[in-house]
Amino acid sequence: MTGTVPAAELHRVDARRFEVEALPWLDDVYRFALSMTRDESDADDVVQETFLRAYRSWHTFEPGSECRKWLFTICRNVFLRLRERDRRRVDYGGEDAQLEALASEQETQSSFGENAEILSHVDLGPALERAIGELPDVFRSAVVLVDVEGMAYNEAASVLGVPVGTIRSRLFRGRRLLQDSLVVFARDAGLTARDPCEV
Repeated sequence: MTGTVPAAELHRVDARRFEVEALPWLDDVYRFALSMTRDESDADDVVQETFLRAYRSWHTFEPGSECRKWLFTICRNVFLRLRERDRRRVDYGGEDAQLEALASEQETQSSFGENAEILSHVDLGPALERAIGELPDVFRSAVVLVDVEGMAYNEAASVLGVPVGTIRSRLFRGRRLLQDSLVVFARDAGLTARDPCEV
């Protein structure tokens, strides 16, 4: 008898490691997939394909490294491949982004003036969730990874396969777009500075 481990035993060990290290992140991966697809059925498909690919590639996972980030990277790649044909390209950098941010800030000030803190007294959860769902893909992924999932900029950059500077740019633009959406929500709800007594 040799000292080698039978292939079947190695397979059982790998399957157990996968179950212990990867499967606990199922909800997180689903939440990330849903943030990209904005459709529960599509998110289910993305998650299923993500874990299938992760299982097939489990031998490439480095023990001790961050499994959640590894799964998010696979999930993002699955989503991009499934949506490659419909994917819209969005310009998100440079001077245009700065001009849009300035315009957004001016709009907020004109809407609320010195009473911008009015938004802190309102349940913005549903409006914020809807606004995140309406963000273009490139901005939504950055916002979800950093602001919702709590990843550091460099971790999000690794998941999305872009430089940290790109993450900063996308967050900057994405947060401004969210701000615009919340201003519209507040106006629709009658929460502008013109009607402070309604709060």
